[in-house]
Amino acid sequence: MTRILAISGSLRKGSFNTALMHAAAEHAPQGVSVEAATLHGIPLYDGDLESADGIPQAVAALKDRIRHADGVLLVTPEYNNSLPGVFKNAIDWTTRPSSDIPLLYRGRPMAVIGASMGGFGTILSQNAWLPVLRTLGARPFFEGRLLVSRAQGVFDADGKLVDDKVRGQLTDFIGAFAEFARTSAKKDVLVA
Repeated sequence: MTRILAISGSLRKGSFNTALMHAAAEHAPQGVSVEAATLHGIPLYDGDLESADGIPQAVAALKDRIRHADGVLLVTPEYNNSLPGVFKNAIDWTTRPSSDIPLLYRGRPMAVIGASMGGFGTILSQNAWLPVLRTLGARPFFEGRLLVSRAQGVFDADGKLVDDKVRGQLTDFIGAFAEFARTSAKKDVLVA
């Protein structure tokens, strides 16, 4: 079983990206487990808070889930033509202390998808994640792209994916990313 951790970059209850994350879990191909994670409970990064209280429990839990995943799927909204501050903040927290960066991210397969109400999906947000993934030393998945545009017509009022074309694209994307994660892990074992 290939384990993918999907993280929604939105805090909004009716988020299309959280709906997309849940759809990824629901429509993952056989042999692939997609586990959902949110950013709820992660405070704004504050070095004084870290010095006084250490790593918040919500951050420690997210780091543990990343560490045990075969791959990480960032399900990102697009705010003002870039990535959401709350999402970047959560990833920044996971890099504390900095000695944990190689343990969590070096060589870790990561992919980015997203949904928006506009016509371009989340192309600019997805592109904005690339320098972050490079800096972390992750292994980005470049063999596919999923940009869900006009999301208000893709999901129903309950957040269920109702568009068959997008459902097929999502299933194919998750399958390809899971294979990438699985074979990347084998390469790491062979090199080590």
